[in-house]
Amino acid sequence: MNIDLLRTFCLSLKGSTEDVKWENDLVFSVGGKMYCVAALNPPFSCSFKVKDEEFEELCQAEGFRPAPYLARAKWVLVEKADQLHKKEWEERLRQSYQLVLGKLSKKERLSLGL
Repeated sequence: MNIDLLRTFCLSLKGSTEDVKWENDLVFSVGGKMYCVAALNPPFSCSFKVKDEEFEELCQAEGFRPAPYLARAKWVLVEKADQLHKKEWEERLRQSYQLVLGKLSKKERLSLGL
């Protein structure tokens, strides 16, 4: 994974938006809620939300750790781009998107055409 592939995939998800926060993080959101944060400066690293029951196990896996500032919301940080294969990246990012989307109100989802 690299920043260009990440960007292309995330923006393909309906209602997804991007912006830069904290001067060097590319943030992808749906309904104004973040679901993915990637470092713009090398080396590549990326954080995303995971299911509650997956959090502890992933945090103990090689190349993963609790995401700074977001661990309490069950976010993990992947420190190396090659830690996951492309398909695994897409599955994890889609899951994060769905987890965040599921927390939006019905009104918010309808306003996004979802």
